[in-house]
Amino acid sequence: MKIRATPLHIAALAALSLPAVGTTANAAVAPRMNIARFDQLAQPLPKPYNEQADADRAVAAARLLARKSGRLLLIDLGGNWCLDCRILAGTMEAEPLRTWVDRHYVVVTVDVGRFDRNQQVQKRYGIAGRLEGVPALLVVNPRSGKLLNPGRTSALADARSMTPQALADWLAQWPAK
Repeated sequence: MKIRATPLHIAALAALSLPAVGTTANAAVAPRMNIARFDQLAQPLPKPYNEQADADRAVAAARLLARKSGRLLLIDLGGNWCLDCRILAGTMEAEPLRTWVDRHYVVVTVDVGRFDRNQQVQKRYGIAGRLEGVPALLVVNPRSGKLLNPGRTSALADARSMTPQALADWLAQWPAK
């Protein structure tokens, strides 16, 4: 019997396997989540993307703050229409992940509309063409501006097929302990 892995299966498996190729061997340890399912998240789910925001200014300010604070920059590209984006946002607001993320990342959300807005942000980090899906997360070294997760930016585009713990574990791949 042959089993065919789809891109969604590959993304889910990549998110679950630590450490993955291209990640640091001394990644941080994700906090143990107090919830096992997304229906346990606070409702309604957040709508984190501001369609009116100046994305370039927001990313520049977040990068400066990340550089000064010694944290990584996490650019969350998505839209409020996207359930997976809202699930990720709700999971990142749940404790203990919220405190952990605040310790390791400066997070900035960028509205990409229906893949037709703020494309200059992804291009700045070497992602040409249309995103493979959203949410797309860019993990950036704020000092060098280097994208730390090339080829894995859309790994959480099917966040609803994962668990809250798997999302936390994915986020823990880059920060040092």
